Amino acid sequence: MKRIHASILLALLTTAMPVYADSVSAQKAYNEGDFATAFREFKADGSAKSLFQIGLMYANGKGVKKDRREAVKWYRKSAEQGFGKAQVTLGLMYSLGDEVRQDKKEAAKWYRKAAEQGLADAQFATGQIYDRGEGVHQDRAEAAKWYRKAAEQKHANAQLNLGVKYDNGEGVEKDKKEAAKWYQKAAEQGISRAQYLLGHLYDKGDGVLLDKKEALKWYRKAAEQGYALAQYNLGLLYDRGDGVPQDNGEALKWFRRAADKGNADAQFAVAQAYVKGISVKKDLKVGLKWYRKAAEQGQADAQFLLGQIYDKGELVKQDRKEAFKWYRKAAEQGLDQAQFILGLMYFNGFGVKQNKIEALVWFQKAAEQGHDQAQKTLEFLGKRRSPML
Repeated sequence: MKRIHASILLALLTTAMPVYADSVSAQKAYNEGDFATAFREFKADGSAKSLFQIGLMYANGKGVKKDRREAVKWYRKSAEQGFGKAQVTLGLMYSLGDEVRQDKKEAAKWYRKAAEQGLADAQFATGQIYDRGEGVHQDRAEAAKWYRKAAEQKHANAQLNLGVKYDNGEGVEKDKKEAAKWYQKAAEQGISRAQYLLGHLYDKGDGVLLDKKEALKWYRKAAEQGYALAQYNLGLLYDRGDGVPQDNGEALKWFRRAADKGNADAQFAVAQAYVKGISVKKDLKVGLKWYRKAAEQGQADAQFLLGQIYDKGELVKQDRKEAFKWYRKAAEQGLDQAQFILGLMYFNGFGVKQNKIEALVWFQKAAEQGHDQAQKTLEFLGKRRSPML
């Protein structure tokens, strides 16, 4: 399911809601397209449902001039009489600041009233406001409570969010099996993120039995809906021959789709394919383009390799200052190779002002991660106490 912007959601809600009022004659007139009569009958009836329908008529310009501010007035009258659909609609309008002054507390109030009447959409919205602390004090346990209420009514996004709560131990005790249960329910309703997360649990054997074929199935479902992380992970399974016969071409197809959506790891994988000529004609310039895209998003391996490209002057003019910049970015993310080379650059003054103390700092960082050359360099410097390079 694709994400729908909240203002579009409100429009869909208020246009898709069926006419259903206490006044049979008003409903009959509306269904027959006699909106003027329906409007009079709804107004005469005065029930909460009829008042809500008047609001919808103003919102949609049926039988009256379209006037969304007037619609709010009638929604409020209906909501104050306890009609749940009016309450959740009013909550959404306050949440968005749509024809009313944005007021998260007021939104929370109306969502909660509708939630207490059992409306799944309102229960989900109430869970979200407690999750985010919007208009209320943030309370993860309270959020989980309302997600559960909506999830038990088969609200797909509530099932997903409840699964996330159990997955991360937020507001509930961490329970991967329970997470998998709720992901499964949401995934079966077509929620792409739930499909990806369920696939990931099967991929790792976390809360469920390790099952690469099942992981593949759910990754594919999410990937086909355009979920980038699922596309990347599906590519990995094909790349490794994990749960499926190895197929580098199929792997590259999914890596490319994820890369086009901005997934940095997939961009790095596409770069590697072009640089090495795996299932595609070798093209170092295209590879460089994808390394840069990934590096600019913080992908450490891409940053390191981009540093090497500038360091050696491959496909670009040699530029040690630029090389230093990318090595540093990768080193700061903990990549031991980058930390070691950064140490060398500081030690020798390549691309940066010479600073042997700073060099020792980076040698030490790399050595602590088990980098053999860094450990040997520190041993040598400790014995000689003089430059080795």
